[in-house]
Amino acid sequence: MSFAPVTAADLPLLAEWLASPHWREWWSDQPAVELGYIRDMIEGRDSTRPFLFLLDGRPIGYIQVWRIADARVEPWLTEAPWLMDLPDDAVGVDLSIGPTGLLSQGIGSRVLSAFVAMLRAEGHRTIIIDPDPANARAVRAYENAGFRVIPKLLGRTGDSLLMRHDARPS
Repeated sequence: MSFAPVTAADLPLLAEWLASPHWREWWSDQPAVELGYIRDMIEGRDSTRPFLFLLDGRPIGYIQVWRIADARVEPWLTEAPWLMDLPDDAVGVDLSIGPTGLLSQGIGSRVLSAFVAMLRAEGHRTIIIDPDPANARAVRAYENAGFRVIPKLLGRTGDSLLMRHDARPS
């Protein structure tokens, strides 16, 4: 498993994935808007770092890391006031498997574990992920990768289930 920063050349592939039903269900039913956000990231207008994850050199999904401190602006603060309850240096992660045929094969957990290891090597101590609680497949994958629900935020985060990576060895 490896990670490659997203470039403009990757946007057609991401547009295809964003239009697929399993992405639209959890990301947005407006793929062009989401693609615009990713374009902003690669062109430096957003501090979020987007990556493709590759298996045997082939892109099979998307993962991004964003800084909590940078998200403490409107409209995010109104939509997600829990951002203020996290450390300033915390980062959040989002990911999706690209092709539908690769879902439910344990790929998400493996990718997330490898990505968290990369983030830890960069010095990040607090790493969160915020799935929709109804996305049971994602919640299971995140738990398998070492993420646990943040008890003090349970029930206070709207349509997000706040989970923090547990850095303790299993």
